[in-house]
This record gives sequence, C-alpha cells and structure tokens, in this order.
Amino acid sequence: MTDTDGWFADATRDDEEGLAAAVREGSATEPRDWPREAVEAGFAADEDEYYDTLHAATTAATHAAVTELEQADDRQLVHAVRAMDDCRRTANELAERLAEWAGTVDSEAASGIEYARDLAASGRLEGEPGAKPITSLAARVVDLADEADDLREYVERQTPAAAPNLAALAGPVLAARLISLAGGLESLAKKPSGTVQVLGAEDALFAHLRGHASSPKHGIIYTHDAVRGTRSEDRGSASRALAGKLSIAARVDHYSGDYRPELEAELVERIETIQARAEGGGGDDAETGGETDD
Repeated sequence: MTDTDGWFADATRDDEEGLAAAVREGSATEPRDWPREAVEAGFAADEDEYYDTLHAATTAATHAAVTELEQADDRQLVHAVRAMDDCRRTANELAERLAEWAGTVDSEAASGIEYARDLAASGRLEGEPGAKPITSLAARVVDLADEADDLREYVERQTPAAAPNLAALAGPVLAARLISLAGGLESLAKKPSGTVQVLGAEDALFAHLRGHASSPKHGIIYTHDAVRGTRSEDRGSASRALAGKLSIAARVDHYSGDYRPELEAELVERIETIQARAEGGGGDDAETGGETDD
C-alpha cells in the first residue's frame, strides 16, 4: 500500500497495536480499493486475509476505545455514585428487615442504621435464642452503610477534578448524579438546559407526555438549595435558572476544563432575584420568561 494516509499503510500484520491505531486514526483523501491494494503491496496474501486482519483490527480498536471511555474520570464517577446509592438503599432496606426480625428477641428494638450499629457493637443479644444470624445481619448493614459513606467521600474528592464548574454549582454529589443520569459528562454537556432541568423525573415527564400529569418543574436538581429553598410558586423559575447554568458548566467542563467562578456568582445573583419576589409579591415565571443557556 503506497498511500501513507490510508489504513495499514505503515503497519504490519503482526503489529496488533499498530493495526488498531491505524483503524482509529488513519484516513485517506478518497475511497480506494483497499483489499486489492493490500494484496498488491504484499500486506495480505488475498482479500480474505485482508478482511480477517481488518476484522481483528477493528475489534481491537473498539476494545481500546471502550476501555479508554470506561477509565475516564467521569465514568469512574458514574460507577461510584451508582454504587454509593445502591449501598445506601440496600443498607436502609436491610435495616428495616433487621428491625422486624430483631423485634422478636429484643424488647428495645428500633429501626434505622444506628440501631444496626448499636446491635452489632453491643453484643447485647448474645445468648438469646436465634440471635446469631440477627447480629450477623446487623454487621452486614453496618458494612454497607460504611461503604456508602466511603464512596460518598470518594465522589466528593473526585468530582471537582472531573467537572470543576459543575461541582462548584451543584455540589460534588449532585453533580455526579447528574453526570450519571445523563450517561457521562459529554452526554450531559450536549443536553439542552430543559432536559437537564428534569433529569431524574422521567416518570413524571412521560406521564405528562401521555396527558396524565402536568409537566414537571424539576427533577433531581430539586435537592439543590436554589430550588428547595425557593417558595413553591417560584421554583419553576429557580429550576430553569439553575439548569441553565448547570448546562453551561457541563459544557465548559467537557470542552475546556477551565474553572470559571463567575458562573457561580451569576447563579447566586439570579436566584437571589427570584427569591426576592416573595417580598414584592411576584408570581412564578410568567412575567419574566424562561432562563436561557447563554
């Protein structure tokens, strides 16, 4: 093969990494009869051998690309925050099961993670009939709760490095959850602010689209103080303002990675204006219009 811009031009058939790199990075100015040229150049004995090599190279290139994506910082956050939520949910469910079970032998049985901690640490059921599996379950609940706490600390450390602007505006955990719900930072960066606004409220949104419910004003961003701390009639405006800035922050994080503190200052100013309506008697956003992405 003579075209140095073409696939496999500078590679040999036993160089797996080189072949995969050629698939990912190679290019040509126009389509060519690559199987024929590969045979003429001595790269392959015949077209079947060329296509076998091409199949192996494209498979290796795909594997390398997927591995890079999965090892990216934002993908690690996705796994971590989902694992954190799974651990917390499972710990709470098992804590309720523990409370029901322990109530059969413990007159002071309570509910929640703290009761599990007390039961696992105190050993006060020792000697009671059937107490051993109950105490063992309490220990497992504590382990899961501790794992959730450790994962939260990891998310709080890593999110500012992967998405500094998003972490500053939303807080590390909410930022990681938004990235998780979107399927990654790049996907979040490409979503319009209206979609970011209702991430996590998909069931309510689909019910609205079927005509069974009103349009949701917010999804998971409700947990942000800017929304939760705003009176109900103004939460639509607050949600739009927050979602607009979060969309910008995600785009900056993905495409440049530069930290821009002015985004946080602009959001604070906008939310203060919205929350000040309570003093002036203003209503929801009908009189002001929606927040934009600019």
